[in-house]
Amino acid sequence: MGEIRNAERTRKKILEAARGEFFSKGYTGTRIESIATRANVKKQLLYHYFKGKEEIFEAVMENLYSQHLPISLKTPTNPVLLAEHRLEVNIEYRMDFLKFTAWQALEDQPDNPHRNTIRKQVLQSYVEDLSSKQEFGLVPEDLDPALLTLAITSLTTYPLVFADATKMITGMSPTDKEFQEKWKTFLTKISEKILTKDSSS
Repeated sequence: MGEIRNAERTRKKILEAARGEFFSKGYTGTRIESIATRANVKKQLLYHYFKGKEEIFEAVMENLYSQHLPISLKTPTNPVLLAEHRLEVNIEYRMDFLKFTAWQALEDQPDNPHRNTIRKQVLQSYVEDLSSKQEFGLVPEDLDPALLTLAITSLTTYPLVFADATKMITGMSPTDKEFQEKWKTFLTKISEKILTKDSSS
């Protein structure tokens, strides 16, 4: 029983180290050796748990989504609050992952059709959620749910990923509580203007 617990702890330690390496350096920039060093385990031991870098990466992503998927998929009924909710989820749970997506967009990725399957499903679920809200009259009919999803995704990720641009423009870091509160308020205000249907129509 003790050996099983030790094995679980070691695997968890490897995955935590791998997450730190992948999300700070990107897939291409991460080395097996650096993961082993960060986890404080021998490289040979790492191969006892995983066949290689791709398998470690897949385990990291599966772990990420299993932890945060329910939170990501839970959306407020009022579409005006969607952007604020998505920003809060990104700040609380996904800061390191968002930075990794910037690396991912720039890198030549291994030919693996399953790599982005879950991420695509999550993004498409946002489109479906807005489509459903539109059918119930909560979103104006002249707004494309897919483009609206893209706009909300951009507004709730760009300031966090491109911290230098955020600071140059606002004078504040995206990790500053003041910026986060101001940005939440701004997102809600523009959401009200865009998504609140004209009661006179």
